[in-house]
Amino acid sequence: MQADMLPVPVNEMERVIELSDYDLDYSSLQDQFKDLTTLAAKIAGTDVSLVNLIDSYTSWTIARHGLPVEQLPREETVCQYTIAGADNFEVSDLTADERFKDKSYVSGAPNLKYYFGVPLRTASGNNLGALCLMDAQTKQLSPEKIEMLKIIAGEIVNRLQVYKTLQELKRNASEAIESKKRVAHDIRGPVGGIIGLARVISEQGDENSMEEVLEFINLIYKSGNSILELADEILSTDISKSAIAAVGVNEFNQLMLKDRLEKLYAPQALNKGIHLTITTNAGTEAVPFSRNKLMQIMGNIISNSIKFTPRGGGVSVSIDLQLGGSLNTLIFTVADNGIGMLPAQVASILMGEGKSTKGTVGEQGYGFGLSLVKHLIDSLNGNLDIASTPGQGSVFTVKIPQSQAG
Repeated sequence: MQADMLPVPVNEMERVIELSDYDLDYSSLQDQFKDLTTLAAKIAGTDVSLVNLIDSYTSWTIARHGLPVEQLPREETVCQYTIAGADNFEVSDLTADERFKDKSYVSGAPNLKYYFGVPLRTASGNNLGALCLMDAQTKQLSPEKIEMLKIIAGEIVNRLQVYKTLQELKRNASEAIESKKRVAHDIRGPVGGIIGLARVISEQGDENSMEEVLEFINLIYKSGNSILELADEILSTDISKSAIAAVGVNEFNQLMLKDRLEKLYAPQALNKGIHLTITTNAGTEAVPFSRNKLMQIMGNIISNSIKFTPRGGGVSVSIDLQLGGSLNTLIFTVADNGIGMLPAQVASILMGEGKSTKGTVGEQGYGFGLSLVKHLIDSLNGNLDIASTPGQGSVFTVKIPQSQAG
């Protein structure tokens, strides 16, 4: 299949906006989902099980079983087809499919052949990513196993929603009482359902010939009950203590942000042979600021610069916090020596209408990456400026106001 025929969901802009609203740290979620990836692999009988969340540029593996992958360019994944559809996506033989036979994980180690993907669909109808099952041998999943995988995919979405709600609770201590009730309600329904399902499977396991699943039922009980206990704890915790405990949880300083960006985006730069540097202002690098949407904003700009910078080039990121009277200002720039843009392209992006094109080595764009950035910056009352010269590169400058601590 030609690059320009890669699948794009019809609701792509709404999809990436909803994913950004979860404000996830893709590098810190393994422990929250590893029991579900293990269970999914056991049910499907596959060597590999992954939970992938897919943004405008990258497929982020937030939990893994059987394959130590952390990220892939979106265009290199099979899951890009799963999120573009309304139902499961299955490929019985990747080696015989023109779309996938030349992928590195198919033509080389671990020589994967079979794929089954379940979209991670939210209540809004957006597919944030996929529960992905893969194996070196072809498989045939029974309807019962497929239904169980769908239930696990639903539980993954439920846990993401719980995570999002908890983060909102911490950010809005002034609305803590109402938020606590909402968290408890959000947690009890879906988790109670998965515990009930696990009980049914356990009681009728022999009839369903699913003996291999039984040893993992305790994992579902354990993780589900722990979240129910968390709901009770939230409801019983004194509001003032909750507010105190939340201080700093949703904050970064420049050093923390630099570390997180290097961990997530240095592999992308290294893979393309691009030198990525990130610097901070030593004078204010320890001063805290809100982390709200920063990873989504900076990550999309950095990925975009890597995409449009030729091999051997460089992308430099500068982070600064200017202290003011009632407001501080977070300022960061992303400069590259890539292919640059025409004035009309810059104007289109600043109007929120930018469209993605192919990168310097043919990387396929999916649109909306920089449009999403503009949307997020506007939502934070910030400002985006772009200086670009065709053939010389681009400089993105973002300024976001920050409330003074205390």
